[in-house]
Amino acid sequence: MEVTTLKSLLLLLLSFHLLAIHTFCNANQINNLRKFIRSQKLNSASHTESWNKEDGAYRPLSSVYIGSQDGLMEADKIDTLPGQPKGVDFNQYAGYVTVDPKNGRALFYYFVESPQNSSTKPLVLWLNGGPGCSSLGFGAMEELGPFRVNSDGKTLYRNDCKRRLLGIPCRSWVFVFNTSSDYTTGDKKTAEDSYTFLVNWLERFPQYKSRDFYITGESYAGHYVPQLAYTILSNNNSTNQTIINLQGIAIGNAWIDDNTGVKGTYDYYWTHALNSDETNAGINKYCDFVTGNFSSICNKYQDLGDEEVGDLDAYNIYAPFCNQSAPKSGSPGSVKDFDPCSSDYVLSYLNLAEVQTALHAEATEWEACGGHLVQWTDSPPTILPTIQQLMAGGIRLWIYSGDVDSVVSVTTSRYAIKTFKLAIDTAWHPWYTSNEVGGYVEEYQGLTFVTVRGSGHTVPSYQPERALTMIYSFLQGALPPSSQGNH
Repeated sequence: MEVTTLKSLLLLLLSFHLLAIHTFCNANQINNLRKFIRSQKLNSASHTESWNKEDGAYRPLSSVYIGSQDGLMEADKIDTLPGQPKGVDFNQYAGYVTVDPKNGRALFYYFVESPQNSSTKPLVLWLNGGPGCSSLGFGAMEELGPFRVNSDGKTLYRNDCKRRLLGIPCRSWVFVFNTSSDYTTGDKKTAEDSYTFLVNWLERFPQYKSRDFYITGESYAGHYVPQLAYTILSNNNSTNQTIINLQGIAIGNAWIDDNTGVKGTYDYYWTHALNSDETNAGINKYCDFVTGNFSSICNKYQDLGDEEVGDLDAYNIYAPFCNQSAPKSGSPGSVKDFDPCSSDYVLSYLNLAEVQTALHAEATEWEACGGHLVQWTDSPPTILPTIQQLMAGGIRLWIYSGDVDSVVSVTTSRYAIKTFKLAIDTAWHPWYTSNEVGGYVEEYQGLTFVTVRGSGHTVPSYQPERALTMIYSFLQGALPPSSQGNH
């Protein structure tokens, strides 16, 4: 069978429950997103198919494959991960879930069960972006998971935070196996495969069928998360399949609308002293952000804006680059000090044969992101209509932004939200954690917007305690604490 790149998924069970999905890739989610957006603008004809109709004409899946899951939960249990620290007190599982037996397509998952009150914890799905980037490599091993990789690339340390609440197991692998030579993918196929995976996984782990279910993610998951949520709600109402108890979604630094996204990027550059006045003026004069039809002179000014930014970490404009030549202390890493070389450590660890064996994964060369964007056959230029449909459906909906990310910036999120013209229920104000401002929040009718102060694109990597306070508030259905000591 041929291994085909699909985008990443990560399923997480809070607190300390997790199931994740991922794929094999060869860049990073920032570079993949930038290339993908530019390819959309230059080759719009190849990416105009809508994943569903905005007029409400979406047709629920006529049939959903459900395979026999007898005995597979027990067979998937993991004894231990190589190099994991002592004292691990949660069960771990990994295995393949078939989503298309005819074409030989299966998704691989990794699941960690809560060591405390596991029978009552909600189920949370995490997805990374790209398109085509790994929620194993990013979300699990660098953001949300129970472990991070030490600088030796062979051992792990606990992702512990204040009160040990951030030790949320969250990593997993997704492989897409294909026997067809013409297999392509895109937003629609992603939503359908993810839905089929969830239905089958819940048959394998039936004790989680009635749990409250949430979907979260970042970057291009601004597409995946709302689309999957919409697919779940539509099929809940129209099929005899497993009812998935979806309660809400949260998307971070999320790409949800091309026009406001591109405008927000260059306005963020200028307001953070990364672009000249002249370049910003040229972009705003010659680029039509209403229709999205960019002229050659518009593209020229945008290229100049990108060049003026220079060589910095687009994930976090104030972060240092990885310096592998610097001496290492040899001591275990700390979740409170994010190492810019973490991706290199993760790459080494996930390519160890013993790690892949422990995860019950077929031997392969793992990489963080895939570059097969030419195979991405549908990506609507906006997800705003889908988000509006979800708000009308009454589920909890949060959009959050780390405020030092320049690629999918806090500015792009604010511009996108502004298009909804929503009434404000709770005005803009600071929220707190550890007796300092964790960020800012504004609650609208049907949507909550949260910023995370000092965080880059991958929010839990840079600000784990603030990320914890935010996600805990989201799951509780409450705004983050509005005063010091009230958390």
